[in-house]
Order: sequence, then C-alpha cells, then structure tokens
Amino acid sequence: MMRHFQTSTVEQRRVVDTDFATHPLEVAWASEAIFFVDAEQLDEGGGPLLLKVQLSVDGVNWLDEGTAFEPLRGNVSAFRRVSHFGGWLRLEGSLPERGSAYRVTIHLVAKA
Repeated sequence: MMRHFQTSTVEQRRVVDTDFATHPLEVAWASEAIFFVDAEQLDEGGGPLLLKVQLSVDGVNWLDEGTAFEPLRGNVSAFRRVSHFGGWLRLEGSLPERGSAYRVTIHLVAKA
C-alpha cells in the first residue's frame, strides 16, 4: 500500500517582527507531520525566534501541543516531528527581544 502525503507551504518568505501564528492546516487524515523552517535574521540585535507547535479540534481554538523548536538565531534551517495531533496544526512564533526581525519560510509535511 502506498502512503499518502501532502506538503504545504504555510508561510513563504514572511517577514515577522512581532508574535505571530502560521496559517493553520487541516490534517486529521494524517498520522504524522513534520514542520520545516527556514529562518533568516534581518536585524543586528541577535534576539531569538521561538516557535512551538499548536493543535486544534476546530481550527479556531488553539492549544500548545508540547513540541517546541530550540531558539533560532541567525540564518538557520530546522525541523520538528509531530504525531497524535487531532484535526489541525500550526506554529506559534514569538520574538521576546524587541526589535528582532526574521524572514521565514515554513512547510508542513503530513503523511497518512
């Protein structure tokens, strides 16, 4: 049996300079997912980009799933695997240091 998968770009070269959430994706059909992040720091301050996975039953109300990325700094690529997530997934991002800015591209790959 061939496994089904879907790769979605949930953010494409988005400039973030404040807290944000990615576009949500409905993935109830999938059994596992991987977030891929490419981040380019645009400021000189060196503040980290913090990312954590959130899940939702309805795509409206969100809960922290428990998976987080290590703090991202500079120009970096990273990924995190997720399973047992219910219906919807997204990432929530925060910039704890004022004046920080990043350009991010984020992909979500889901597999049944």
